[in-house]
Amino acid sequence: MVSLSVMDHIGVVGLSYRHASVEDVARFAIPRCDVEARLPDLRTALHGAEVVFLATCNRVEVIFATGDASAAGDLRGAVFRALRGRDPELGEAAEALRAWTGEAAVEHVFLLACGLNSAQAGEHEITAQLRSAWDMARAAEVCGPTLNRLMNEALSMASRVHRLSAASRPPSLADLAVERLLAYCGQRRDPVALVGVSPMTRRCGQSLRAAGVPLVIVNRSAEVAEEWAQSLGARCVPLHEFRSSPPDVAAIIVAAGGSGAILDEAALRALAQAAASSPLIIDFGLPPNVEPAAAQAVSLARIGMNELIEATREQRLTQLLRLAPVRAAIDERLARLRNELATRAIGHRLADLRDSFEGIAAAQMDQLLADDLRGLDDAERQLLRRFATTLARRLAHLPLAGIRAAAAHASPDTVDAFFRAARLQRAPHTHDADSREKETHER
Repeated sequence: MVSLSVMDHIGVVGLSYRHASVEDVARFAIPRCDVEARLPDLRTALHGAEVVFLATCNRVEVIFATGDASAAGDLRGAVFRALRGRDPELGEAAEALRAWTGEAAVEHVFLLACGLNSAQAGEHEITAQLRSAWDMARAAEVCGPTLNRLMNEALSMASRVHRLSAASRPPSLADLAVERLLAYCGQRRDPVALVGVSPMTRRCGQSLRAAGVPLVIVNRSAEVAEEWAQSLGARCVPLHEFRSSPPDVAAIIVAAGGSGAILDEAALRALAQAAASSPLIIDFGLPPNVEPAAAQAVSLARIGMNELIEATREQRLTQLLRLAPVRAAIDERLARLRNELATRAIGHRLADLRDSFEGIAAAQMDQLLADDLRGLDDAERQLLRRFATTLARRLAHLPLAGIRAAAAHASPDTVDAFFRAARLQRAPHTHDADSREKETHER
């Protein structure tokens, strides 16, 4: 029977800014408030697999591990049906989604956790988002030992990467947004509204405070944001109040959950009327928190994820070159994990092989002590038995070490063929001469 590594049970299906528009990504996103409730259905759609669902401002990823002994397969069709609520047209799932299985899936999750797959290569926000997705999967009881192990490994790798880059501030789309905002506002220092409490708005808040820009924190529940607002020296405004009676603000940065627009055309019109000059909108929402058509209708400038991602493309190669040591660290960790999991998968068979060597040596020594060396006393007999066991272990070391090393690189079929060809059995302690002669010939 073919032995599968833990890696073989892991798969990923998703889409991101790298091959899809923000609008395409939004079509597959589940609103954050609905994710936990929908995770059991997603698990059922994937045939009982363990599952983690991640949605950010520029990607959707479904990470899964098979619920039986089978290897992970290409589940783009199943994921399409579960997230879009309909069957895909011919070729539609393959065109819209990307799929990874086995070690490629594990590598993808590592790169994701460490920020190397992000639009701003090396950013840290994705680590917190991945951890949050894992926490949600565990709360919904759809995540088991395989994905728990994978998430632990990926987040541990991310922590190591963050320590490597601790001396420099990691890049972020939030930094790019703040640059655009400050350039737009010029010398104007009217307040900037941060709508929603998210990694993006928090990062923007830190940068804007450092630039001396006054802030207004807007959230559905002001109590949730109060502590953060106090740390920034900002004031809190409930979302419903901001919609109906907004203050004069120079710009709005919005990154909030939900399945629809947070600020509709009526709220935008109120903002435009309250402002001394037309405020800029920066929208991190997925789906958009401010519909482009609504902003255009009231003549407000809006920068969405498509524009921000496009602005990062020129910098990406430089950032990836800077992160070459991170890529090397990920490759090293993948190699060690591959070896560890491959050895674990065949561990019992290695133990059986070692026992076979020791059993054959013990049987031969027992026969020798019963015939040619029958005159030895008990102490001498025990000494020879220990010698036979030690010799068997040393002789077994080379094939055991060889197959342990090969298991990480050879196919499961090749490993199975080795054990079938070895055909070593624990030899019985007593047998007749004909049996011994036949066994010696076979070996």
